[in-house]
Amino acid sequence: MTAGVATAHLDDVPTLPFGTDAEPDWKPLRHHLGVGAFGVNAWVAPKEGDPAVERHDEAPAEGDGPGHEELYVVMRGAARFTVDGQDIDAPAGTLVFVSDPALRREATATADDTVVLAIGAARGVVFEPSDWEEGWLRRLGGT
Repeated sequence: MTAGVATAHLDDVPTLPFGTDAEPDWKPLRHHLGVGAFGVNAWVAPKEGDPAVERHDEAPAEGDGPGHEELYVVMRGAARFTVDGQDIDAPAGTLVFVSDPALRREATATADDTVVLAIGAARGVVFEPSDWEEGWLRRLGGT
């Protein structure tokens, strides 16, 4: 393989379960591929009705820089996103871009084997991997 290029099939990236019904399973793509410029993960909802994106916002903590913008791509299956109270039906191939970090967002699978790709970073600042990511990788055995 040429230096500076990494490839993987989505199904070959280990899936790390959080062990709770409140969160989707996690494919830590940024870590797996060595991406350093932005955050990227895949979220897996095995069954219809499972969470495909956990309920959250990307607003920064007091004193931190700007929050993250996020682009979600429904890779397979289908999901219903709720962003700031608005429902968005999203079959495979749908793009949902949330530019305002303060907006609450979540998604629920509306089909079995739903996978949602999430790509995010703060506009105009250098990306730094979060402590959240490293902590969960250690806890879930992904490192």
